[in-house]
Amino acid sequence: MDNQQERPEMIGWIVGFTDGEGCFSISMFRNSTSKLGWQVFPEFVITQGKKSLPALEIFQTYFKCGKIYENARYDNHKEYLYRYCIRSLTELREKIIPFFRKNRLHTAKQNDFELFADIVERLHRKEHLSESGLRVIARKIEKMNRKKKSVFLESSETTRHAPAPIS
Repeated sequence: MDNQQERPEMIGWIVGFTDGEGCFSISMFRNSTSKLGWQVFPEFVITQGKKSLPALEIFQTYFKCGKIYENARYDNHKEYLYRYCIRSLTELREKIIPFFRKNRLHTAKQNDFELFADIVERLHRKEHLSESGLRVIARKIEKMNRKKKSVFLESSETTRHAPAPIS
């Protein structure tokens, strides 16, 4: 992968694949152990069927971080789904965000990336530990999830369960 001619091609492939299949996601959910009772959960995710598992492994090898999770249900794909996820704030800040700042996405997903990057920086600065900071983050999350109102802003509950990693 360090071949000078292959590198731009690989970068272009990663950007294009992410444009089509990637997701920059920020969730907020109740957590009684958090200071304000809410947790902010950023993740970079790409989901594929079992036949495309090698594509997820390319991402994991390229970025040298993240986990691949098996989602053992078929849905309409008639095969298990796999998710490449990066949830570490450090890895998001040091690997994913710099990569996509340097190598811009070509679709409307770029807007979600910009909001995602801003929220990750706010988390790093611990702004989520104040009610006003959490409110700013919740409003930005609403912009990313244009069809969904912020649960935090509406003061209702939500639960999220993370599957166990396979690698």
